[in-house]
Amino acid sequence: MGIYDVYPNELIEKAAEELKKVDSVKAPAWSRFVKTGSHRERTPIEEDWWYKRAAAVLRTVAVLGPIGTEKLRTKYGGRKRRGHKPAHFRKSSGSIIRKVLQQLDKAGFTKFEEKGVHKGRIITKEGKLFLNKIADSISKSQPKEETLPMKEPEKEIAEVPKKEIQEVPKEEVKKEEKEKPEQPKQLEEK
Repeated sequence: MGIYDVYPNELIEKAAEELKKVDSVKAPAWSRFVKTGSHRERTPIEEDWWYKRAAAVLRTVAVLGPIGTEKLRTKYGGRKRRGHKPAHFRKSSGSIIRKVLQQLDKAGFTKFEEKGVHKGRIITKEGKLFLNKIADSISKSQPKEETLPMKEPEKEIAEVPKKEIQEVPKEEVKKEEKEKPEQPKQLEEK
């Protein structure tokens, strides 16, 4: 099983739990006091939000890599409410994403690489193994769904032989049309 075979939310939750055990991924002291972007009104409620963001960034790098901080800022940005004025999009904090990527680099899960004109972080073999191991544990813990064989629906459409259709004489059809009374024309408005 791979990272595409499980739900992203479950993968991120389990990966956050596993990232807490990694020494190089630690929430800085200032992380308790900051918002995740200028579009947010308050700081995160959850205590372990740093690890969840790190797990989400790791999964995003695995799926979309090579990817840089600017695209990740856009991905984690949101709508800034401005009172009576119209809302505008704002990017998320670049410092948080930079520090998370630096910690993931130090842990050996990501690395910086250029592929043609694209440059940014890509996932390493260790990072792929880390995420695939978590995805395997998730898929094993879920009960397998049994699929029943599908039965083809029975056809109840009556087939009309072609001979019956062709045998209707044209003269009878014309007589039926003439026998229909003409409908009165509606009065035209002047």
